[in-house]
Amino acid sequence: MSAKPRGLVRAAVDWAVRWVIGAVGGPARFQIIAVLACVLALDAADKGTVGAVAVELKESLGITNTELGSLTAVSSASAALAVIPVGVLTDRVRRVRLLAASVVLWVLAMLASGLADSYQWLLLSRLALGAVSATAGPTLSSLIGDFFPPGERARVYGFILSGEMLGVGLGLLVGGNLAHLLSWRAAFHLLALLGILLVIVIVRKLPEPARGGQSQLRPAEHLPAAERGAGTSPSRSDAVHFALRGRGVEPDPVLILRRDPTRMSMWEAALYVLRIRTNVVLIIASAVGYFFFAGLRSFGVLFVNRQYGLTMAAVTGPALLVGFGALAGVLSGGRIADHLIRRGRLSARMIVPAVAYLTTAVFFVPALLTTSTVTALPFFLVAAGCLAAANPPLDAARLDVVHFRLWGRAESIRTFLRMGAEAVAPVTFGFLADVLGSGGAKSARGLQITFLIMLAPLVANAIILLHGRHSYPRDVATAAASGKPRVR
Repeated sequence: MSAKPRGLVRAAVDWAVRWVIGAVGGPARFQIIAVLACVLALDAADKGTVGAVAVELKESLGITNTELGSLTAVSSASAALAVIPVGVLTDRVRRVRLLAASVVLWVLAMLASGLADSYQWLLLSRLALGAVSATAGPTLSSLIGDFFPPGERARVYGFILSGEMLGVGLGLLVGGNLAHLLSWRAAFHLLALLGILLVIVIVRKLPEPARGGQSQLRPAEHLPAAERGAGTSPSRSDAVHFALRGRGVEPDPVLILRRDPTRMSMWEAALYVLRIRTNVVLIIASAVGYFFFAGLRSFGVLFVNRQYGLTMAAVTGPALLVGFGALAGVLSGGRIADHLIRRGRLSARMIVPAVAYLTTAVFFVPALLTTSTVTALPFFLVAAGCLAAANPPLDAARLDVVHFRLWGRAESIRTFLRMGAEAVAPVTFGFLADVLGSGGAKSARGLQITFLIMLAPLVANAIILLHGRHSYPRDVATAAASGKPRVR
């Protein structure tokens, strides 16, 4: 590359870095967001890698679609079992240390996966890979709530959840190409190396915030308003609670906490958060959304290979474009919801994901029915963007309706059900594909019918969220009222 193109590339990279730092509100915020995004990226990269090396694993170990789905399912199942005690620890110990320790365990399990010489060994080694998944849900939710003000959390969640999208892309593209050029073992070993680097970054760059919002990071005042990003003005940072004023929204007197939440047992905390109607709706919607995403992540590459006749190397281009669509969606969903809240639409964090899920289902249908890559790609692009756009508003809304001293345990319950859905999804998708496929593993018919069937829960998600928007304002007011008195 000549000097001039190198200079253009360097200038473009410098501009992009300055834009991102300005958009998130300054270097201090960027550091926190980048580290948390990398945690999600690492876990997602592993799950994306399993889908990317599906063909190599099936040929090397002689496994079926159901067994392939089980590889992702067992790590999700182990995470579901571990997340409840992790949620308790999140509310009571230093969260950064807990997060670093979980990544260390994940690295050791990933090294064992890369050394597996049989399906049984690989399956057992992946039981321990749920460490990051189990810890990331409660700890990241609690850290985000303490680092960032309520009015910005959906937008901030968008930046952090982009790590999940980038991680899946890393697994699909880098992991898939490594498996094609070297072996599927090389893909797992690369992820272990990245995990070691992440542990170092967490220990050095991620501080432990005070609980209750005392450590909230406001946008850097020295940045020009245009570089702070929409909605990062300190005067707008509490837009959610500001929108409640003057509307006569009263808290639910039955659910107002009159005792210290830290003294509640896990059982008491679970019973309490499951009495919050909006929280239950959000948990269901999140579990259903990740159920579909887990199936898509596990069998998407295999479906494209069979349906459109693309080689594994040729899948890279379309997968990259669809990944950009998902990234755009996850960055836009939270921003749109927060913007609508500032415009007075208090329930926007419920409405935006509802519309996103419905649009996802509508655009997936023509993409799944056609056999033309060119025709399918625009539909997949929009569908992936909408599916990803639903998550930031949902995650921010859960923090809105739960007391800050219960964030860890509330998120552990949500993560437990989400991981359960993710554990069931690959096996369910794989089993249905095997049963419905007229041509066995070599036919796309079974996967096509399976994906079409699984669009129905996304439509149901939209209906549930639209119904749940009515309880959201009162539950936000209840959480705010519970946070005022006598919490040590």
